[in-house]
Amino acid sequence: MNTRAHVALPVAVCVLVLAATLRALPTTVAEFRSFDATADNPGWTHWSPRAEIAPIFSIDATGGRAGKGALKLETRGMGDIGAWQRQIAVQPGHTYRFTAWYRGEGFQNEKRSVMARLGWLGKDGRPLSRQVRPPEYATVVRRESGWSQVELVSQAPKEAVTLDVQLSLAFAPGAALWWDDIRLAEIAPPDDRAVRVMTVHYRPNVMGSAAESVETFCALVENAANQKPDIVCLPEGISIVGTRARFADVAEPIPGPSTQRLSRLAKSLRSYVVAGIYQRVEPLIYNTAVLLDREGNLVGRYRKTHLPNEEREKGLTPGDSYPIFETDFGKVGLMICWDARFPEPCRSMAQQGARLILLPTWGGDEILARARALENNVFFVSAGYDMKSLILNPEGKVLAEAKSDAPVVTTEIFPDRKIYQFWVGDMSTRTWMETRGNLPPR
Repeated sequence: MNTRAHVALPVAVCVLVLAATLRALPTTVAEFRSFDATADNPGWTHWSPRAEIAPIFSIDATGGRAGKGALKLETRGMGDIGAWQRQIAVQPGHTYRFTAWYRGEGFQNEKRSVMARLGWLGKDGRPLSRQVRPPEYATVVRRESGWSQVELVSQAPKEAVTLDVQLSLAFAPGAALWWDDIRLAEIAPPDDRAVRVMTVHYRPNVMGSAAESVETFCALVENAANQKPDIVCLPEGISIVGTRARFADVAEPIPGPSTQRLSRLAKSLRSYVVAGIYQRVEPLIYNTAVLLDREGNLVGRYRKTHLPNEEREKGLTPGDSYPIFETDFGKVGLMICWDARFPEPCRSMAQQGARLILLPTWGGDEILARARALENNVFFVSAGYDMKSLILNPEGKVLAEAKSDAPVVTTEIFPDRKIYQFWVGDMSTRTWMETRGNLPPR
């Protein structure tokens, strides 16, 4: 027996593991805090499109998070816009996490007025073409003691050698903004999770009961179990389609018979399941979508908020909230049929962090579904009878479609990947900064 070889092997494995761990740990590239009001703070410059609308730039000697110096901007008029700016060397193709903290006062639309803009520069010192990589924007990830932290994780383009950081204030007359604890760190590339999404396009003809109709859908999906979905989207009203019943005839509590059968389906597939049924909460009846987890547990339910008059006149009651739900692959939102005609449901869920929206539906307009995906930068899934059953990406493009001759289809999505749209870039951050939802209706 070669004792030396047996000892060397575990040592070598430990060295490899340690090296991999060290590579995975963040490595600080640049860090700026406790700015000195009496010094030049080399590297930091002022930016504004025109001198006449430039804010006032200063170092506040005690304005920082630790009571020390911070970068400060102050505005006078509505048109004032400007940023503290600095450039930091980066390695092409490496992944970075940028963070910075700010606090401010005097602005009405914080997302519009406060911005951390990160642009990539090439070897010539010029911004990369927007076709290569448009500027990116950090978003708020934490609030603490009056301060807000913004963060952006991004892989430097292979053409980039410099990161241009702009910490700005705009469109807020009489406002003040402080920036502190600014950091750029190199990190390991994030996980690239694939999520297998299934949708169904199927309409049973003559069903003797709600239970029979629900069973038909469950059997259809169970026969496609080899597609190994992570989440399944079934249509609206699977307990009533094909039965000739009224809403009151099939309405049931949640949990109830339909959710019990859907629970068994979810558990057998080890998949999340979404389906539309009718919920009774005496004396009210709601058009409801339920979400079951991989163990068959009820995660939650969404009540259709936008009822067409045809449903209102048949005694249904609208829901009044836009919940989102946590899964093991991220946040999801549920909508139902007529909801897709209006921007508010999908917008609210996307603003709350949902990257995947599922729409059990009866019928509807494919164009509206694609618009909801595109305008909110979300993956969007429809499952219905008189509308296409689609899986859409955040650009509104069709990734997969279930049809009558192939009623069950599954495809992979990658919710953690950034999608850089032509010229405009990553709209998952831009959308919420540039929207003007604070304007009053006229």
